[in-house]
Parts: sequence; C-alpha cells; structure tokens
Amino acid sequence: MPSERILVTGGAGFLAGHCILALLRAGYAVRTTLRDPAREQALRAMLAGAGVETAGRLDTAVADLTADDGWAQAAAGCDAALHVASPLPAGAPRDEDELIRPAREGTLRVLRAARAAGMRRVVLTSSFAAIGYGKHLARPYTESDWTDPTLPGLAAYPKSKTLAERAAWDFVDGEGGGLELAVVNPVGIFGPLLAPDLSASILLIRSMLEGKLPALPRLMFGVVDARDVADLHLRALTDPAAAGERFIATAGDFLTMQEIALALRDRLGPAADKVSTRVLPDWLVRFVARFSAAARQAATPELGRSKTASSAKARAMLGWEPRPAVEALAATGESLIRLGLIRR
Repeated sequence: MPSERILVTGGAGFLAGHCILALLRAGYAVRTTLRDPAREQALRAMLAGAGVETAGRLDTAVADLTADDGWAQAAAGCDAALHVASPLPAGAPRDEDELIRPAREGTLRVLRAARAAGMRRVVLTSSFAAIGYGKHLARPYTESDWTDPTLPGLAAYPKSKTLAERAAWDFVDGEGGGLELAVVNPVGIFGPLLAPDLSASILLIRSMLEGKLPALPRLMFGVVDARDVADLHLRALTDPAAAGERFIATAGDFLTMQEIALALRDRLGPAADKVSTRVLPDWLVRFVARFSAAARQAATPELGRSKTASSAKARAMLGWEPRPAVEALAATGESLIRLGLIRR
C-alpha cells in the first residue's frame, strides 16, 4: 500500500538500490540503512539520476549487521521491511564466520527490530545458494529444496545464506509474534548498474569484457535482472499469498559461462571483442587450482555439472514475469561501458 513506509536494509548495495527505486516509483515512503552515513548523498544522487524525487520520501538510518545499535531507530515507524543487506565478498574469506556471523546474526537483528516496531511483514533476500548446492538433481531445483550447510567442503557463501534463512524461519515460527516472512531466493543478479559499485556478479561480466578470462571453466549460472528481483520483492511484500513462502528468482534455464560469453558478444558487438568463448577442460581447471587461487574458486564440486532451477511458483502465485537472461546480461555490459568502468 503506497501510504506505507518501508525499511530497506543496505541501501548502498546494487539490489537494494533497485528495490528503493521500485518502491519510490510505486509511491511508498522509504527508510534505508547505511553503514556509512557519508553515502547518503551518493544514494540520493543515484536516485535523482534515475528520475526519482527523494525529498520527503526517503530518509536514512545508520545501522550495521554486526551490531545492535541503530536497528530499533531504523525500524521505528516503518510498516514492513525488505531485508536486502548481506555480505558478499569478491573472493573466499579466510574465515567462513566473516560471512556466516553477519548474515545470520544480522538477519535476526532485523527481524527482532521489525517485531518490536509492529511491522506486518519482512521480505528477506536469501539466495539460490540456500537451495541448490551440495546435492545434484536431475530435475530443476524448486523452493522445496535446501542446501545442506553441514556438507564437508561447502563454500562459506552458500553456508551463510542457508544458515541465515533457516534462522529467519525459525525466528518467525517461534518468536515472531505474528510477524509475516516471505523469502526471495535469486540466482546470479545482473542488470543495469545505478552507480559504480560492483557486486560479484557484475565483476564477472567486467572481467569477461576486459579480456581477463582467456578461457572459461564449465560452470553454470542462473541469471536474473536486478529490476525483476526488485519487482518480485514488491510482489512478495504486498500479496497476501506470499506470507510464509519462498520464491526462486531466475529468468530461465541456467547458462554456461560460454553461453554468457556468446550472449555478450552477440548483444554488445565490438564492445565485447575481448570476451573469450574458449572452454577449459575440467581436468585442467583442477590441475591449475593447485597453484592458482582464482582457479580454486572454479574447481568446485559444481564444475562440469548441469543444473537449473524453476521460477514457476513466483510466476503462478505472484504473476511475476522476468525479462530474458540475455537482456539482463546486455544491460550489465552496457551500463559498465556507459559508466566508464571497463579498462581496455
């Protein structure tokens, strides 16, 4: 309901920026949290550049996932929340708790603040990483599937997202006091940048466009546009049927890195002339991983495996219709070029 004020956590982030933009365009008032208050001016400039007026409709609060300070004040007077903030480093952390602790404890901080403020619903941004890692299925993954966080060798990021989402459901079931929860589980989020900040998925496209990946491992990714993920958050926020549900956000079948490269070359033309479409054999990736940290990130149990996921639930229950994956990839590349972020 557009008369409501919605809390969005992590307002300086890529997806959060698109969520704030979508909420303001839909007529909501928004409060967003920032770890650094100095980033407020850049956020307002970014939204103004997208054609949205923020005066009297956007305010900010200082809060960090790793501390209790500020969350009660951030939640006060808000009717619902989109909890988007979550750590996602470009590389693997030295200690997995660097990801797990702020993801899980930060989620609980937001939920406690939402309950205390009397909010009606929180929409949590989880991830496909909480659904589709560790076990390999012949069928598409659905919302009924869960990543097993106890699996030996599971990377810190999927473990953090799984534990954080599990903690959220446990909290609402046990201590929620009537607070509703809906969860969005996006695959790799691409699409147009609103500002020069680069998420891990955007860094992948930049590396390809700069020719820094001369050959590609046989890995598959789901692709979805940030604008469509923001739209799904709004649908999960407003539709009564979304309470207590998870929703996978993917534009369609997963793509190999070679298919992503071919899409960039097709849609961006000469601007993508440095994008390689060569594929590395799995054995070579694993061999090089003995000596290279970058190769070790590719030499995961996912190497060479085919997988995909279904967004049928979001489409059927909430009427969600994402744009094709190739459009999201092209928009990523075009915005990187437009913002002067490609070093050639």
